Order: sequence, then C-alpha cells, then structure tokens
Amino acid sequence: MNRIACALLLSIAGAAPLAAQQVATRTWVDSHGTKWTEVTTTQTVVEEPRSQRIARAIAGLPRFGPFAVVDAGHAALVGEVDSTAPAEFRGMLQAHPGIRVLELVDCPGTSDDGANLALGRLIRRQGLTTDVPSGGSVRSGGVEIFLAGTSRHAAPDAEFGVHAWKDESGHQPGDFAPDAPANKIYLDYYREMGLSAANAEGLYALTNSVPNEEMLWLRTKDIKPFVPME
Repeated sequence: MNRIACALLLSIAGAAPLAAQQVATRTWVDSHGTKWTEVTTTQTVVEEPRSQRIARAIAGLPRFGPFAVVDAGHAALVGEVDSTAPAEFRGMLQAHPGIRVLELVDCPGTSDDGANLALGRLIRRQGLTTDVPSGGSVRSGGVEIFLAGTSRHAAPDAEFGVHAWKDESGHQPGDFAPDAPANKIYLDYYREMGLSAANAEGLYALTNSVPNEEMLWLRTKDIKPFVPME
C-alpha cells in the first residue's frame, strides 16, 4: 500500500485528540473596597469522534456512495450499504479499473440485505481483496462484505460486531427452520464465498447468537476459526 493510502487509514484509525477550553471568571470586593477579578482557564483533551475523523480523512477523495477511492489500487468502504451500493460499486470500478483492494474502514451494515449480498457477489466476481485495517470496524451486514474478498486480511484489533438479522415483519433466524429459505440464503452465500459447510454453519450460528437488538463484539481471532484469511 502506498503512503497516501497508509496516511488515510492511519488518520482514520488513530484517535485524534481535540483540546476543549473552559474559562471561568470570579469577581469579588475585599474588605478595603478593592474589586478583584480572577480568570481561570481549564483545558481538557477529548477524543475526536470517529465519524468526524473519517469525514476529515476522506474529504476531497472521489466518492461513489459509501465508497471512497483512496488511490489507483485501493478503495475504502466508509458508510452504510443501501439499495444503490451495487450500482455505485460498478460505477467506481468503471472509473477506476485498477482497484484491487477494498479497505473496510467503517462498515455499519446495510439497510437492504438483498443489495448487500449482491454487492458481495460483485466484489467476489471482481477478485478484490477485503482488508480491515487497524482500528477498522465491521458491523452487522458488513461481515458479509468482508467474506466477499477472494483473499481477506484483518488487523488483530479489527472490530467485528454481529447480531441476528430481522425481517420487515420482525422475524429473526430462530423463527424459521434451519433449512428454511430465510436461513438458507445466508448459508448458501457463505458457501459461495468459499467457506466449508461446517464453517458456514458455525459462523452463521455465531452471528445469530444474540438478537437483532443487541451486538456481540468480536476481534479477528474470534472469527478466524470460521473464515480463512491471510
């Protein structure tokens, strides 16, 4: 990865401190009638919110929906996957055909599961590598995007947040038989992305081990038993 790409990802992953200043003024009159004013300045250091760090880091980069083009060979996923994401991805590759690595910097998931799986298949068809850099965060449907890489890499401190899906009627995986189409669509996708039957079932069980309203936070070591990666 070139220095531009490294600088972008490091600026996103690293906590950027901001200084906040508070000024307090106290005025009083002493026993001799002299008026005094005391000014106290307090400075505290706070961490810049992640969303602001990302916005600052990608400012000025070519954007295609949730994708930002870092350089000729790298793009970053920095937003939610919605119904337009597959078309945005195709448009990005048409404009930048040399992209070979998709950096999963901040992946909050998807508002459209069908589009998310379609995007994953496009990524796979293009033979891209998926990489979660140090400090990167992949949540919910973002895990399916990570699986799409023909080769995968994740830093040891990469963050993966998983939970059960929920359909428009409020049903979750446990409301259906294991071999029902609602569950099979994900297991088939996992197999299509190169996971063995046992690993597909194990990863699917892990992602569904907490309800949709909760989040199970994992690190790279927790998903490596199920997901082959470099």
